[in-house]
Amino acid sequence: MRIIFLIFCALSIISCGNNHSGSSSRSDNGYYIALIEIPAGTNKKLEYDKGSGVIQQDIKDGMPRVISYLAYPGNYGFVPGTMMDTDQGGDGDALDVLILGESLPAGTMIEFEPLGMIKLLDEGEIDNKIIGVPVDPELNTLDAHTYYEFQLACKQCNKIIQLWFENYSDDEVLFQGWEDEKVAAGEIERWSIKD
Repeated sequence: MRIIFLIFCALSIISCGNNHSGSSSRSDNGYYIALIEIPAGTNKKLEYDKGSGVIQQDIKDGMPRVISYLAYPGNYGFVPGTMMDTDQGGDGDALDVLILGESLPAGTMIEFEPLGMIKLLDEGEIDNKIIGVPVDPELNTLDAHTYYEFQLACKQCNKIIQLWFENYSDDEVLFQGWEDEKVAAGEIERWSIKD
């Protein structure tokens, strides 16, 4: 039943064309939320279009963009209500998030807990990624709620994620280190759009 609900939510988000870039980074329950653009296990590069509010295939040089590397290791998206300000070294986009767990449809809004953050520079711009898990225990495949627990529950996963981000793109991506769940939560707050 929960899967049917998630699919319904995803289709509603995609078809309605809601603009989530200005939404809050937290749910009514106080958890952080993520909008999933790319389901785990796919190579298609999908992106949320701020103008139309629709998730669509990314186009590069007139062709649909496909990652010529291993498929996404988690559900990739962004934290609504955040913007990595270029004046502060950010890339001008919302803060990226990788949600580890069952593959979720594009357009899914999901509550998550941050486990940590991988610090990256992409072509000289800060391009940190929050690593999180779903709050819903039925969707959370890891028994972890902190970075330390993540390292114990999923040995070597941080190295796999690091290697993936260093190699999935033709851009020069430099690994800067890992941070724990507290720093990850602080990063979300840092880039949250203030009214």
